[in-house]
Amino acid sequence: MNILTEKFNTPYHSAPFGDIKNEDYLPAFKELIQKSEEEINAIVDNPEAPTFENVIEALAYSGEQLDVVSNIFFNLNSAETSDEIQQIAQEVSPILTEYSSKISQNEALFNKIKKVYDEKEKYTLNEEQKMLLNETYKGFVRSGALLNEEDKEKLKKISMDLSIKSLQFGQNVLASTNAYFKHITDKEQLAGIPEAIIEQFAEEAKERNLEGWVVTLQYPSYIPFMTYAENRELRKELALANGKKSFDGGEHDNQNLIKELLQLKQQKAELLGYKDYAEYVLEERMAKSPAKVVDFLNELLTKATPYAGKEIDELKSLAKADGIEDMQSYDHAFYAEKLRKAKYDLNDEELKPYFPLNQVQDAVFGLAGKLFGLTFEERNDIPKYHEDVKVYEVKENGNYKSLLYVDYFPRKGKRAGAWMTSYKNQYKQNGENSRPHISIVCNFSKPTKDTPSLLTFQEVTTLFHEFGHALHGMMADTQYPTLSGTSVKWDFVELPSQFLENFCYEPEFLKTFAKHYKTGEVLPDEKIEKIEQSKNFMEGYQTLRQLGFGLLDMNYHTKVAELENESVKEFEDRYTKATALYPSNPETAMSPSFSHIFQGGYSAGYYSYKWAEVLDADAFQYFKENGIFNPEIAAKYKVLLSSGGTKDPMELYKAFRGSEPKVESLLKRAFG
Repeated sequence: MNILTEKFNTPYHSAPFGDIKNEDYLPAFKELIQKSEEEINAIVDNPEAPTFENVIEALAYSGEQLDVVSNIFFNLNSAETSDEIQQIAQEVSPILTEYSSKISQNEALFNKIKKVYDEKEKYTLNEEQKMLLNETYKGFVRSGALLNEEDKEKLKKISMDLSIKSLQFGQNVLASTNAYFKHITDKEQLAGIPEAIIEQFAEEAKERNLEGWVVTLQYPSYIPFMTYAENRELRKELALANGKKSFDGGEHDNQNLIKELLQLKQQKAELLGYKDYAEYVLEERMAKSPAKVVDFLNELLTKATPYAGKEIDELKSLAKADGIEDMQSYDHAFYAEKLRKAKYDLNDEELKPYFPLNQVQDAVFGLAGKLFGLTFEERNDIPKYHEDVKVYEVKENGNYKSLLYVDYFPRKGKRAGAWMTSYKNQYKQNGENSRPHISIVCNFSKPTKDTPSLLTFQEVTTLFHEFGHALHGMMADTQYPTLSGTSVKWDFVELPSQFLENFCYEPEFLKTFAKHYKTGEVLPDEKIEKIEQSKNFMEGYQTLRQLGFGLLDMNYHTKVAELENESVKEFEDRYTKATALYPSNPETAMSPSFSHIFQGGYSAGYYSYKWAEVLDADAFQYFKENGIFNPEIAAKYKVLLSSGGTKDPMELYKAFRGSEPKVESLLKRAFG
């Protein structure tokens, strides 16, 4: 018996990680695909007339175990991968894509869906049911249900190619990141770097059986090095290595893959009747059209550029004092940190002792308790996929609400960055509210033998960000799994995460948890004041950086034809020129490691970070005006979180806020 194909015999039917073997996956996928196809066939072969219940609802609940196993497998492929898992992913991805194409292009099934959709006026449906019907019908049309047989086959092949190539893109970035490390044996080369970080470099060397110190391209290693290392040549070397990830012409190069992925997306869009992939994507977003996105990004660009220019001038004058006439991008973090220290007498290493990971986690758990009545209890009887992972049972007013997995430290088999994901969606069926299993994955510095894991302030905001996403998943309270939790319009999905970051800058909240891990001393008022003041430090630069990513993404997905006669590097330089604040280096490019748009779900959607910033600035302004822990507003916000994708996001937002979001809220927060 394959453990993955049965209901799991674990607390809350959680993933039985300890009992899963890699060889279980492929047969389980094949068996569960067959089971799911049988469920689809039962809908198609039902002799009764098509109804909302026997077609739309039945389809929404189908394939549950397949979804769970897919979540387990692909989450591990991101958080705890291996050569074997990556090989299985290459085999499994096309099988799953073929299965989903088979369903979306099942003519008999679509005819039943269309009949219910065409006769929807005769049904008495609530708001969520109407949304499910509309989303189901649209989903099939957007997956090619109205195409002829020949075009359906073409679309199926394109979808399979996209799934394999996007997976390959991510594997190349991970391999390229892991391939480089800088071995240092002369401690003088580490001048300027705080002792606690040097200790981490020593631990890394020890793990590799090397003397001295090792710096890698993993963020907890790379970012502190670039921020503090006085050795400019070494900063340049590290920056070049980072900028060459999958851009060095070697076996993990992604340049051709980018062109292939973009061509496939363009073909898919045209096949479905759209001008380009961005138009196809944005039809289903709050923004609606590429033109509206570009206008939105350019409006912010006009406002932010003067601020960014002034910020860079300040850094250049600092660099000039050190004899540097030609400041480069690899000098930015170093001089930004110097300037921050000069302006606010504040640096990450001073703050880190006040932010041990356990205290920050307790704070975010406490905030969820204060706003939404949640409690978190660690469970040691629930299986985990790695010893670093912790599992919490989340309760609301004493009742089980969710499981939360947290996985905080970097390791070889984990991709860079931070993300929230789920192992199981929430839904209601047969009188039971089946609760979700949510996960947060980060890459924070590991504890050493002498110190706990201490977070930079940016890492504090990262944890709050991912926990905001997790709340969206944990608070889910919808009927159907396909509309649950974070299953919302993509440019709405970052609101809960970015909203929660705002609390990190509130003195009355900071004082409750920012305490020195050795002495228990509360972070002094003057430092809290400086954190507040430094909130918008380099905001112009950061805004231009994000706008550059957003504009590049939008141009990749609207102007793919231009890449026929242009290299990826040339295209990138051309479309980031308006936002570039430093000279472009011919040896580096960010596109070949731009996983958000070439591996993740942000294709033609990277703008949504800035879009959601308008929402989160406006939403938090509402709390600020009425008290950041205001129970009535928290209750209204809880409705927004728990509603998932059951309503149009703008309607949900207006029900919470009383009006549409105003871009002025963001501009006021960012630039005063």
